[in-house]
Amino acid sequence: MKRIVGTAVVLMATVSAATMALAEYPERPVSIIEPWPPGDVDDQLLRVIAEQFTTETGVPAKVVNRPGGYGLEGAASVLTSPADGYTIGSFLIDIPTSYPILGIAPYAREDMEVIGLNMNFPFMLAARKDAPYNNLAELAAYAKENPVSFGHFGFETIPAQQTFEAARQLGFEFSTETGYDATDCTTLSNGDADVINTTVALVLACKDDIKVIAAYTEKPLSVFPDAPLLRDQITGPTFTLWSGIFVPKGTPQEVKDKLAGIIQRAMESDQAKQIAETTGAEIYWQPAAEAQARIDADFEAVKDLFAKMQK
Repeated sequence: MKRIVGTAVVLMATVSAATMALAEYPERPVSIIEPWPPGDVDDQLLRVIAEQFTTETGVPAKVVNRPGGYGLEGAASVLTSPADGYTIGSFLIDIPTSYPILGIAPYAREDMEVIGLNMNFPFMLAARKDAPYNNLAELAAYAKENPVSFGHFGFETIPAQQTFEAARQLGFEFSTETGYDATDCTTLSNGDADVINTTVALVLACKDDIKVIAAYTEKPLSVFPDAPLLRDQITGPTFTLWSGIFVPKGTPQEVKDKLAGIIQRAMESDQAKQIAETTGAEIYWQPAAEAQARIDADFEAVKDLFAKMQK
């Protein structure tokens, strides 16, 4: 009887400890790292997540913008933090795919765990309204006779590489190409670039003054419904530019589960739906197992893309 009672006590203590560990998170404020400047759609969604987190837990969560190195600085700050759920990050597709593939990341793929994917960027190649081209074929014809400068989020990023691949297929080269932490209305209006990789959220203020040469999305952009899709203008695979929430490897499962529930509810909120309507972003929730399978598949496809570009 004593042994049974003793075993029961140990079991109850174990269950109690596990319950207490779950109940104790979060005990202090949580930082959500955004590796890009404020204003884009992922930044807006992170603020919805932070608000949802604070409302549900009673513990503050704040968005911290850590731009630099085309997302690498912010990603590294997350992945070198303790695996305790108090520092989480919003990573776009390049961080777990193209950067490790190219060997420029100060981390390995194995250093991160995905909580889930939550959005697809409304990404595009845009030009001024008066540009003498309306699609990639017309851009190619013009660029063969005239200089065309290209602004992007970094040479190593997937959108930039897809744009270079389009140029390769259509037989032209850009006169110059420059990477920025953000490309927006001023990048075009100031003449810093003739065409830019950007997102709807960054050019809403001048949407009547620009045209979309290619939408890097699976479906037409709601804000620019007539814009031609990249996938209809080139051959081979194109990539949906997703973003998701990641934590350092080793973060406790109960912490990841709590984060997943909060983030999913945030993505289903009226605020998130309004952001989707305004920016044309596709907002959803893809849980960890499905998200990891998608990341693994994209990793192999992106590896093939960069191998092709290096030939």
